[in-house]
Amino acid sequence: MNKNFEAMDLRAFLAVAEHGSFHAAADALHVSQPALSRRIQRLEAMVGAALLERTTRRVALTAFGRELVPRLQRLLEELDASLFGLRDAGGRDTPVTLACVPTAAFYFLPAVIARFGELYPEVRFRILDLSATAGLEAVSRGEADFGVNFLGASDAALSFAPLLEDPFVLACRRDHPLASRDAVDWADLEPYRLVTVGRESGNRVLLETALGRAEVRMRCFYEVTHLSTSLGLVEAGLGVSVLPRLATPQGDHPIIVTRPITPRVTRTIGLVARRGSPLAPAAARFRDLLTETWADRSGADKGWADRSSDRVHGSA
Repeated sequence: MNKNFEAMDLRAFLAVAEHGSFHAAADALHVSQPALSRRIQRLEAMVGAALLERTTRRVALTAFGRELVPRLQRLLEELDASLFGLRDAGGRDTPVTLACVPTAAFYFLPAVIARFGELYPEVRFRILDLSATAGLEAVSRGEADFGVNFLGASDAALSFAPLLEDPFVLACRRDHPLASRDAVDWADLEPYRLVTVGRESGNRVLLETALGRAEVRMRCFYEVTHLSTSLGLVEAGLGVSVLPRLATPQGDHPIIVTRPITPRVTRTIGLVARRGSPLAPAAARFRDLLTETWADRSGADKGWADRSSDRVHGSA
């Protein structure tokens, strides 16, 4: 019997029992249907019995599933009270502290925090939106429970769990000559004024290291401190920029478009934590939801990766 299950597995089963539908339950929990199915299967493996009867038209509880529902509801009520301080005011005063690179903090983290907040409304958050180097230091010193970063894989004192590959892309105005292309080469950037972050940035170091191995050189015209500033210069028509796709405008932007660049250079975004230092329950559950949500997103992003098979992986 598999004894490895989580409270989220129980919540997934109860959501299906309540809504009578995998689709409705997945929407209520803000997870994908495949992720929901995996949790139900894990719980069924743990108890050693089927909990749901699935047909093409409906989902119904088995006899064992109906018997289990009230027991699990009581169990989760007691668990929530214990873990998140519903009976202990001190528990509510300890936030989950996360050190996150600004690009991930701005474009991805809010959606996951919103989902987590619906499940655990008592848990507060403290977000340290720091540079990659400063974020690593915050995790190492214990100032953050864990971090989202693209550095740390080579630090023996830290664990690094990859989440997704974030490619560097070209950002330019819609009326720029390069905007009409489906993809560009690094050599195509040479005639244009290039905006980059300064050499103190981990993104700049990673990019130049990767391009150096491929014997490709960038000719920078403007240097800025923040990636958002580079987008401002691009929008004003002062040049083009190379930056991580996660840092570019999401969806249709009225002025700026992005294009893949070959050979492809990527940074690996992952979770950073101190080795041998277990997370508090709330932080561990948020980490698990973050991992699951990002795994669903990375599957949706696979098409982008497949369009450019020549890659130069960055590391720092």
